[in-house]
Amino acid sequence: MKVIGITGGVGSGKSQVLEYLREQYGVLVIQADLVGHEVMEPGEKAYGQVLEAFGDGILDRDGRIDRKKLGGIVFSCQERLPALNAIIHPAVKEEILKRLEAARKEGRTYAAVEAALFLEEKYDAFCDETWYIDTDEDVRRRRLKESRGYTDERIDQILRAQKSREEFLARCQAVVENNGTVEELKDRIDKRMRR
Repeated sequence: MKVIGITGGVGSGKSQVLEYLREQYGVLVIQADLVGHEVMEPGEKAYGQVLEAFGDGILDRDGRIDRKKLGGIVFSCQERLPALNAIIHPAVKEEILKRLEAARKEGRTYAAVEAALFLEEKYDAFCDETWYIDTDEDVRRRRLKESRGYTDERIDQILRAQKSREEFLARCQAVVENNGTVEELKDRIDKRMRR
């Protein structure tokens, strides 16, 4: 089974790429952010650890971790973020590796892994190839305003926190340009998959 890593800046169109890979090629898509939500569910790997570190004030009425409450704590007190990351990232990685192993045993041909901190958390270590979804900043800004309603200030803040294009390019084996139409993007993905 070939594992493709998918990375790129916010608003680059990673979700579009993943959706097309799933629909057109039957690729198993694993998104670290969604796995992160799952590992914090009651009874799952990170639930007890997060509760122990942040207290039961982060729970909703059903005993689930309220991610908004947790986010409020972490982002109002930045020194708490490393504690959360130290719990979540290893649990997410372990779960992703488990899913990839299960997919191998099922005889899947392809899997794609996407993570917001793909390079920072070294997800590329278990991918056969990493694709950088390369999108101009002005296109990304427009998309973030249209799809998420972000302000310029919020976008500036996010972009400052992300790796530069050069850092992505240095660690990725393939570049998929996404400045045009959805059809152009699909065509570029098809060419990459034919390789």
